[in-house]
Formats: sequence, C-alpha cells, structure tokens
Amino acid sequence: MIEAGNFVEAARARGFLRYVGVPCSFLTPFINYVINDESLAYLSAANEGDAVAIGAGTALGGEPAVVMMQNSGLGNAVSPLTSLTWVFRIPVLLIVTHRGAPGLGDEPQHELMGSITGAMLDAMQIPWEIFPSSAAGIEPALDRASAWMAAERRPFAFIMQKGTVAPHPLRRRSIPKREIANLPVLPATAPAGSIPARADVLRRIATGTSLRQDVLIATTGYTGRELHALCDQPNELFVVGSMGCASALGLGLSLARPDLRIIVIDGDGAALMRMGILSTIGTYGRGNLVHLILDNEAHDSTGAQATVTVNVDFARIAAACGYEETMGGGGTDMLERLLDRDRVRTGPVLGQMKIKTGTLPDLPRPAVTPEQVARRLMAHIGPKP
Repeated sequence: MIEAGNFVEAARARGFLRYVGVPCSFLTPFINYVINDESLAYLSAANEGDAVAIGAGTALGGEPAVVMMQNSGLGNAVSPLTSLTWVFRIPVLLIVTHRGAPGLGDEPQHELMGSITGAMLDAMQIPWEIFPSSAAGIEPALDRASAWMAAERRPFAFIMQKGTVAPHPLRRRSIPKREIANLPVLPATAPAGSIPARADVLRRIATGTSLRQDVLIATTGYTGRELHALCDQPNELFVVGSMGCASALGLGLSLARPDLRIIVIDGDGAALMRMGILSTIGTYGRGNLVHLILDNEAHDSTGAQATVTVNVDFARIAAACGYEETMGGGGTDMLERLLDRDRVRTGPVLGQMKIKTGTLPDLPRPAVTPEQVARRLMAHIGPKP
C-alpha cells in the first residue's frame, strides 16, 4: 500500500499538475490529496469521456493531465480514446480502477467489465500496467509511462487494484461555488428570412477573430470541414471524431492557456450528445471560453435527420448551469456580441444560433491529418507564458 502523496508528488516532478475524472472509492485518497493542495487542480467531470477530452485539451495547452475513472467508465470513454486522443496523438495518463477484478467480491454490475478491463485497453491500443503498490515502484512506473507518451504521443494507463492507496482525508471544498444569475436570455429564435447558412457564420468568425489571440475549435462533421475549406489557419482545430467532445476539449485548453481566447464552434446534435459538459463548463470555465452552438435542428452531415432542438433552449440551460452570459437567435448582432473583445467576462459565454441546413457544394475533407492539425496548433500557440 502507498500513500497518495507518494504518487502525486512523483507525478508533480514530471509535470502532472492537473487531474480530471469521475470518482471511484479506490481513487478517493488521490482526489482528496489533489483537492487539498492548492498548487494542484482537480476537475470533476460529468462523465469519463468528457474527462478524457478535457485532459486532451489541457495537454494541447502544454499541461499534461492525469485522467481518473472507474473501469466501468471505460465504456463512456471509448469514443474520445479511439477518435480523439488516438487520431490526434494527444497523450493523457489514465488511472483506471479495477472493480470486479477476478477473485474480488464486488457488485454484479462490475463482473463483466472486471474480467475484460485489460482486454479493452488492449483493443484500443493503450499500453497498460498494474498501478504500483509500493513506493519504490512509483518512479520507475511513471518513467515508463512518460517515456511511452513522449515517444508515441498517445495515452498510457495504470490499472489500480483495490486497497492500493491508503486513506487520505479531505480538508478543502472541492467545487467552486458560482452564483446562478437571473440572466435575461434572448430566445433561440430568429426572424423569418434572417437565418444564415453555416458557411456565412464561419466566414464572419474567421474574419472577426485574431490569428494570434484566438483559437477556433470546430465540431465534427460539416462544421469542421467547412471551416477548413473556407479558411484553413494554424489557430484552428477540426475535431474529426469523438462527437460532442469539442466543448470539453475547448474547456481543457482554455484552463491551460488563460492567455488565449478559445472559441468552440459546436453543433446542436453534438451538444445534445454530451449535454452534461454544460454543467462542467459553467462551474470551471473562465472568461476566455466562448461556446457557440450552430443549431439547424438536424444531424446535417448524415442526411439532415432531425434533432430534438426545436424543443431545446441551450441558452437557458447554460444560464442555469452557471455560464456568465448566454444568448440565442439567428442574427449577426448576437454573433458580434458573443465575440466582442471589449466585453469583460470572468466566466464562459454561450450563444445558440439558428442556421440553415445544407453545406457548400463539393465540400472537401481536410487535406491535413488530425495529427498535423494538433501539431501545428501547438506550434502556433507556443509554450505557456
């Protein structure tokens, strides 16, 4: 058995100051230790997939992350692990607890996952080893993990057995309290005939933002493809997979790089898929995060099948989740206000903009690979000042 500080301090020496995850009783000593230390950061995610994407965002910003989860949460994390961190080659250090391990009496819902945890990581091509159970084994284990992540730029996992870490008491409040303001929220509707095309909105964003001070993160599907076709710049990242994770990725990057403004261009289908991230952004997001949901009430890139957003007001939901300012509509005034640099904000802002379905004729796919996009973005923003 080890003390939580044995691992956390060894990880600190290797640059790991950020922890994000979903709790498990096996992880409680780690979580408590990190929360108690104000020089470290722990972020509580709504689900394990969000945790992976947030950790990937901090890594893009130059702050490596430890992502923690129960093995039952691997199912929630499959998409970002296989179509975000793998294809973009973004390393995160995973700690996965081994509930339902063979021979360990546990709840029935853990039995199957307990028997296939290692096989699942193998299938996702994530190398793993058992979490060190002695203080002497911690530094060699971290060195192996760090060497893999540096060479391959992909995740590495530790599987933690029950009873590996001694209890550690919690002494600080874990969640920042944010007042929910009674904000006047403009309804997410637009006058007839004023609804813009996606391409028109993307052009205005590209021309109305700063190449040096702003980062544009575009969600999967037509949004990323159109932005690439219209204005391919080094301050942009096109999230080609892991649908719904663009906003979590943007949150992580915004926390790691408060010197930059991060503009997430989301879609209604993607926002619905991981709506829990709104609560996480509302709690942890800062004034450098702008979240725009382009809402055409359809899964446009798969055939324009209808989403349920004709009945969903993201602006009001985000306001209730703690965003500092939220707005809706379809006119250019809303977009100008959303992107206004002169408005001083301490928390995140969200806009829900109604747009038309359809896309550019002969829309190409990005000519650059996801790995190239990630590398050039990191080179463009440079190291954290």
